[in-house]
Amino acid sequence: MINRYLLVFVFLFCCKPLFAQRVPAWGGGADQEDLSFGFSFTYVASDFKINRQANFRNAYFDESGVQVKGPLNTISSKSTPGFAVGFLTRYRLTEHLEARTNPSLVFADRVLHYSYVDPSEDVDKKVQTTSLDIPLLLKLKSDRLGDFRAYVVGGLKYTQAIGSKKNADVNLDLSEKLVKNVGGFASYEAGVGCDIYFEFFKLSPEIKISNSLGNVLQRDNNPYSSAIGRLGLHTIMFSLIFE
Repeated sequence: MINRYLLVFVFLFCCKPLFAQRVPAWGGGADQEDLSFGFSFTYVASDFKINRQANFRNAYFDESGVQVKGPLNTISSKSTPGFAVGFLTRYRLTEHLEARTNPSLVFADRVLHYSYVDPSEDVDKKVQTTSLDIPLLLKLKSDRLGDFRAYVVGGLKYTQAIGSKKNADVNLDLSEKLVKNVGGFASYEAGVGCDIYFEFFKLSPEIKISNSLGNVLQRDNNPYSSAIGRLGLHTIMFSLIFE
């Protein structure tokens, strides 16, 4: 009988680690400090939201009355890919709330498609952009469940174009002019993500949407810009953030 109880005791003692809760990963101590840093890699998909002029279908004539482009059917924009790299700074406000900024260098082109009554006139105008994004966001976090924590994030962002030339198309014919964006504009951002804790770092997959505030179109007198009343920039971002 004693041997039987001894065997049960040994069995329970040996199996105890199997039922015990695993100690959560340290995550490199990212949550233990009020101030911490990291970096991010982001996939960017962006397109324009277009408000057309009331008379956008009309043919375009130059100052001497010569027709440059024929009547338009429509103007559209499809989502195009890009990428960004950034540096993260976060500051803990409370256990579940933090402020953060993630200045990022963004490489993303956007495309406007002009469809004309005469299909031979159809053209894509690429808006080539390299920009610096500077967001200021609040991150609201759930309680930590083992090595996992969910969160929502939102705030404002300022975008500044870099390396662009204002007079890049000065020597081009009217039919070859470019569509340009303003040098700087603000946007709002909102998204969701999760913190995954490893032994020496924390990884945060995150998806956000961003929509510009105001008009991002730079006004020019050419067949392409004149047909547009307002341009808004819509962006979807998927990021991997390492702290």
